[in-house]
Amino acid sequence: MRGARSGQGAERRPAGAPPAQWVLMAPEAAIDPPKTPDSEPLFTKLRNPSTGEATLYLFNSGAQQLFEVKAFHEERRSWFIGQTVQQDGRLLFVTPMDPLFLILYYLIKADKEQQGKFQPIDQVVLDSEYPDCPLLLKCADVKQYIQHITEEKEIGSQKFHKYSQEKTLKWLKKKVNQTVKALKSNNILVGERVLASTFINSKQITDAQEDYVRYAHGLISEYIPEDLSKELLKYLGLPELRSPAPEPPLKKKKLSDVPVEPQEDYTKFNSDNLKTKKANTKMSAAQKALAKVDKSGMKSISAFFSSKSKTSK
Repeated sequence: MRGARSGQGAERRPAGAPPAQWVLMAPEAAIDPPKTPDSEPLFTKLRNPSTGEATLYLFNSGAQQLFEVKAFHEERRSWFIGQTVQQDGRLLFVTPMDPLFLILYYLIKADKEQQGKFQPIDQVVLDSEYPDCPLLLKCADVKQYIQHITEEKEIGSQKFHKYSQEKTLKWLKKKVNQTVKALKSNNILVGERVLASTFINSKQITDAQEDYVRYAHGLISEYIPEDLSKELLKYLGLPELRSPAPEPPLKKKKLSDVPVEPQEDYTKFNSDNLKTKKANTKMSAAQKALAKVDKSGMKSISAFFSSKSKTSK
């Protein structure tokens, strides 16, 4: 893809650099030609609604629709584009995304900071680090569907909003149910039995409804804060999974089952028991022959290495 603009949150290219090019898979709506010169598709970085970290997104022409951008990357990978080599070998996947997820992040933040006060929505979706975030409000039908996650109050001709957790949980439950329906219609296996799909006919496997709901909850949780994810789990009536207890570390192989104590009396190795044990051991033929030799008058070998006794003066 060429010609798309880069927003203020995106990486800047040095002056004189060739036009940016990417290889991407995207629906036609994401790359529709602009109706006006200043309404080209826009790549920009916005806050991830789950983590708050910078994430790449794409607004289509006129910022009517938001798309999430995921990159598949392998080392030492390039693309041949025409007669040129594109050094950036990533493959970008562009998929539609509901902008309410990103707006929800700012609503929750404002609710904590302003203690639940009603505010104009355009004063809530502001971010000095990500100046393109107000474009979220330009997306089609956002101002119509904002009521799914907020309480609304109208004074004169102006509308004011504040975050509503009750409405948000109800809206998220619908998202979970839609995801479950999509998983089932596409015959996607979930739950622990997915591991057996390689060996068992998929038609013989029927995952429980709870498996689908829990799996869908996990997918939705990638787009909401952790605290809200836990509240949604309760709202769906799903028990929180406990992480399995860590397995004890493998025991080191011991040389003996008897514990070794520092206070052990090592002189026991010179006891009569040890001598008896040595006496009972089998002797070789040479050792037996040497035992029969008369050793009277012979010095032990250690005598040749002992210190000489001092002569008296």
